[in-house]
Amino acid sequence: MSLPGLLPDLEVLRKDFPILARTVAGGQPLVYLDSANTSQKPQVVIDTMVDHLERHNANIARAMHTLGSESTEAFEAARDKVAGFIGAPSRDEVIFTKNVTEGLNLLANTFAWADGDLRVGPGDEVLITEMEHHSNIVPWQLLTERTGATLRWFGITDDGLLDLSRIDDLITERTKVVSLAWVSNMLGTINPVRQIAERAHQVGAVVIVDAAQAVPHLPVDVVESGADFVAFTGHKCVGPTGIGVLWGKADLLDRLPPFHGGGEMIETVTMERSTYAKAPHKYEAGTPPIVEAVGLGAAVDYLGHVGMGAIHAHEQAITRYALEGMSTVPGLTVLGPTDPTLRGGAISFEIDGVHPHDVAQVLDSRGVAVRAGHSCAKPAHARFGVQSSTRMSSYLYTTPGEIDAFIEGLEYVRSYFRLG
Repeated sequence: MSLPGLLPDLEVLRKDFPILARTVAGGQPLVYLDSANTSQKPQVVIDTMVDHLERHNANIARAMHTLGSESTEAFEAARDKVAGFIGAPSRDEVIFTKNVTEGLNLLANTFAWADGDLRVGPGDEVLITEMEHHSNIVPWQLLTERTGATLRWFGITDDGLLDLSRIDDLITERTKVVSLAWVSNMLGTINPVRQIAERAHQVGAVVIVDAAQAVPHLPVDVVESGADFVAFTGHKCVGPTGIGVLWGKADLLDRLPPFHGGGEMIETVTMERSTYAKAPHKYEAGTPPIVEAVGLGAAVDYLGHVGMGAIHAHEQAITRYALEGMSTVPGLTVLGPTDPTLRGGAISFEIDGVHPHDVAQVLDSRGVAVRAGHSCAKPAHARFGVQSSTRMSSYLYTTPGEIDAFIEGLEYVRSYFRLG
């Protein structure tokens, strides 16, 4: 089937991902609809990581031998690739972390320890949203509990959009930090980051963006976003696990204190005191995830070759097709916007009378992989009066045929539980 907006030569592209050719559930083709959880990896990423381990494996920025030089060069080349991919003005603004969670915790802690007007303390306010992943809620709860600051949040409208009706009440002279998801991992909602950033900057607040569900799916320019910090993770954008990125404006990175102490983040150490390296090394204590960074470099090269605009158009086409199909399933309710132009490809839903875990297990018996649970977004689920949901999520390798198999699987769920 051909849909407007689909990537050309989709079946050829799918051959880049070896796992998509395997069978599951007694020989049925794998239909992988859990990419918001973790994406599959193209052969070039796998080969690049294996080549590094087989031919160039050494620690970086320490060893003066050939392997050490090659490993350091590959690691720093990955930093250059990531900087170019997200439009960072300087490679030194790109910090490698292990994931988004570490990047957000880095910021929540260093804002508690900062000097001067960056320090968050009593009387200050931190603003988040009700649709955040737990990794963008819990660190700020910890920060405000420990410092005496106040945590506030944007609500969610009935149709799954961010409620901006009280933006001027929520962003005030007391607001120190605004931290929000670019794209909700549970509702799929694409949030107006630049609009919120412009309002936050009017009161001098710092804007932090969790872009875990944005960088893999949308054309992202960190400067154009208006944010001060942007975090994303490698394993959701065809890269390996164990590697994430925190981009931050150079002046803010220079002013914030270190997060972890240890090797390579120092300028000099005496028994009395230490001085610290400049960013990004100030925030990369110890041996970093070297081969994972190299793999991430290969991943962003791959995505850049396909084209992020084309990937976004493909996902919008697939999401529209999926929403149309889901609308034909009796008793199914989509949580979040039903307009595909307002959302990403992660679609959470309920089927009346069937627990989300049962939906996922029955689909899995037919080779269809989805996620079930609270998706690390309990407050967003509570807003809609549900404990959990089932979530399907597409990516650049998803085909209309796989969506057909998913919809057929949902109909089978209804018949399996005798719902009509």
